[in-house]
Amino acid sequence: MRHRENRVTLRDRAQLLSQLARAGGPVAAAVVALEILSGVLPALSALSLAWVVSRVSEPTDVGQLTAIGPALLGYAGVLLISHAMEALSTPLQYFAKSRIDGRRRTDVLRLTAACQTIEVLEEPEVQELVRLSKAEPGNWTERTPGDGCLAQTRMCAEALGLVASCGILAVYAWWLIPVVAIPSAIVQTLQSRQGVEFMRQWRSGIREGMHADVWSKMLVEPSLGKEVRIFGFARLAADRMRHHILRMFEPVWAVGVRNLREQWVKFWLVGGGLGVCFVIVARAASQGSISISLASALLMAAWGVYQSIAGYDARAIVGALPGQHAWAALRQKLSTTTPDDPDGGSPRPEPASGPSAVPVVRFEGVSFRYPGTSASVLDALDLEIRPGELLAIVGVNGAGKSTLIKLLSGLYRPTGGRITVDGTDVWHTGIAQWRRRITVVFQEFARYHLSLAANISLTADTGREQDRAALAEAVGQAGLSDAVARMPAGLDTLLARSRDGGIDLSGGQWQQVILARALYAVQASARLLVLDEPTAHLDVRSEAEVFSRLARQKGDLSVVLISHRLSTVRAADRIVLLDGGRISECGSHDELMAQGSQYARMFTLQAERFSTDSAARDNQDKQLEESSEGAVR
Repeated sequence: MRHRENRVTLRDRAQLLSQLARAGGPVAAAVVALEILSGVLPALSALSLAWVVSRVSEPTDVGQLTAIGPALLGYAGVLLISHAMEALSTPLQYFAKSRIDGRRRTDVLRLTAACQTIEVLEEPEVQELVRLSKAEPGNWTERTPGDGCLAQTRMCAEALGLVASCGILAVYAWWLIPVVAIPSAIVQTLQSRQGVEFMRQWRSGIREGMHADVWSKMLVEPSLGKEVRIFGFARLAADRMRHHILRMFEPVWAVGVRNLREQWVKFWLVGGGLGVCFVIVARAASQGSISISLASALLMAAWGVYQSIAGYDARAIVGALPGQHAWAALRQKLSTTTPDDPDGGSPRPEPASGPSAVPVVRFEGVSFRYPGTSASVLDALDLEIRPGELLAIVGVNGAGKSTLIKLLSGLYRPTGGRITVDGTDVWHTGIAQWRRRITVVFQEFARYHLSLAANISLTADTGREQDRAALAEAVGQAGLSDAVARMPAGLDTLLARSRDGGIDLSGGQWQQVILARALYAVQASARLLVLDEPTAHLDVRSEAEVFSRLARQKGDLSVVLISHRLSTVRAADRIVLLDGGRISECGSHDELMAQGSQYARMFTLQAERFSTDSAARDNQDKQLEESSEGAVR
């Protein structure tokens, strides 16, 4: 996504400045006070020094120390304020920046979490907007809203300091102001252009940097390093990484060298403007046209003008603009898909049957196609999920089985037709309420770097306290009890090897953890359990045990099962075959086998393959046994 990088409008500046209020009233007031004081400090220093010089140079009837004492105290006070500001400024700005950026991250998380579906969040444009908006810079060229806000505040304060310094110069001659200000402005413009060009060039090489990072991870990450060492392409990876790094930084170095060569231009501009001013003021003082005290004030004020103009760094503001623009675009993008509250509108009452009732769910002429595509995955599909039944959904890869589950759980809206729960459209009753009555084990599940107990108890019923007895029951139903008994801290064991005391689990064990999470939700309020390939990582014995436990639960809830292993679905009350976005066959296993259609052919093919593989394994075992006996003889 392209953003305006070089042009900073007044609206941009106002929006950045308005972020200061998010730091909190007292903090914002303290930041503004410090920045204003910092901006006018050069002018105050010039005036206090001129006061000291005037008291020293003027004859007096009282003691010298008595005469210059107040002036010295004033100058010392200015120095003390400067030192105190340096001590206070850094922690205060850090605190303000942390608050501003923290609130932006909270806003982004709330906005995305309030999306009822995930289809808009899957769009590459939205993902990039989220990345840029959430105040977590991916590299040094990206700045946060806090960075941009503080830089803009500093710029406004410097403008006040510029006015004060120019006022001192105007006491002697107004034309000294353009003599110093114009060269300083030119220097500032050159610096800003050079800085922005350097940032632009660096950003243009980010893609090369990403390629280098891929090769770098191959060399240092344990999960990737195994194959690097087995196949021996470590040198190739190092050479590729170096190649991409050079391609990334060579243009940047060229810009840096060019900027260094242009430093003499800025030197002559600064030296010319300030030099002319210094010579004029010094000549006037030597001729007696102005006092020494005024001369000292003018010299310091001239330097203050230069600092106020040329000291401004545009990179913090320019670097923050992509995030500002992305946040505005993200709000506009999600405002059309996000309700006023994350529950999908105003609260609605539970159905008359109560939250514990097993629902009747119907797909009525449901069609769906993914955003940006023209092909329909589901086409006018009709399906009923009856209370208390074990329904199996089968079909070849790409038939739409997982898509059907995403629609059932409200992650996508149908592009045609509707899904009803107890006769009412699920989107009318409130999707958040529906999700308290359904729990899903997805084929691609999430592995949270939390304790085992936390991984299981993460459910939509967030107000529910963790029930250890229910956790233990869910663990047992998922077949995970033996593994938990071997864990160092039992249910409180961290499931992350990178954490102290943490462990990692096998693919099958993780799948059992996710199944336990779904079963824990069933004990709370869920009455529809949806399983999308829930045992893909389990062996045949473990799979049979899991399905035996699930079969005993039907009646208290409805179970929808998707599996490629047709042997696991034969015990289902009803099996439906998806083909071409519609249900082509429906019935029990025996009924579908008797029909001799597509399901029967698929089941027979899998059974023959299993029998062939088993026979081959038995033959191989027999040959090994015979060879072992021959070796013994």
